[in-house]
Amino acid sequence: MKKYFSLVLFAHSVFALPFALIGFFLGVTTTENPFNWLKLVLVLLCMVFARNSAMAFNRYLDRNIDAKNPRTKMRDIPAGKVSAKEALLFVIINCILFILTTAFINNLCLYLSPVALFVVLFYSYTKRFTALCHLVLGLGLSLAPIGAYIAVTGVFNLVPVLYSFAVLFWVSGFDIIYALQDEDFDRDEKLHSIPAALGIKNALNLSIGLHVLSALCVILPVCFTTFSWVYYVGVAFFCFMLINQHLLVKPNDISKVNKAFATTNGMASVIFAICFLLDAFLRTNYNF
Repeated sequence: MKKYFSLVLFAHSVFALPFALIGFFLGVTTTENPFNWLKLVLVLLCMVFARNSAMAFNRYLDRNIDAKNPRTKMRDIPAGKVSAKEALLFVIINCILFILTTAFINNLCLYLSPVALFVVLFYSYTKRFTALCHLVLGLGLSLAPIGAYIAVTGVFNLVPVLYSFAVLFWVSGFDIIYALQDEDFDRDEKLHSIPAALGIKNALNLSIGLHVLSALCVILPVCFTTFSWVYYVGVAFFCFMLINQHLLVKPNDISKVNKAFATTNGMASVIFAICFLLDAFLRTNYNF
């Protein structure tokens, strides 16, 4: 299990998982649908299985590319820690478990599960033909809040969709920053990315624009739902973290990309989710 956790970088679940919890408890506290521990566990399992599938498939598909890149040549498959067949089997098992788990939630989740899997798996192909691969990655992670909301309610709603757009723009923006490390490699290998297509300066400017849109999407829910001051603290912190990563990474200095990518964004999602949950429970006096 340890080597598979390494393969899928389980710690990176901190990006989308908090927003899945936001979607879940938004459904619980703003509708008549009751809290259900089993359903929460099923949603968390879906998150794990979907992310395992996506990450392992990316490592499987990119194994030859990773072997050429000095930054990634020590990843599990190129380094021989996990074989390509083991990784592919891991993907298949997690895809099956994901679909089976959605069947225990509700019919809409089950019907949409192949669509969700297609999106998260398709991302791995996109760098081969489009610089918009970062947006596809963002789209995959953006399914977390709306998917969790549907798991609770069985319907779509505007507010969780806004949180999905927040994730879409946020992830796309920070993935562009992360891809700065491979600008030259991508260009040499004829791989597509925003930094390779636009250069570092323009890529960072686009990332800033996407993060502005993400900030707007966590602010807009206040127009449709009542929040307390705790939520506004979470919004302020999230926006501060967005600004902070752009202060860390500059066109002439990308040495702090990893800090901006992992630490800053991880803190942004976790603290924002905590503030959202505290706000929801304080306002509704919800009892489990």
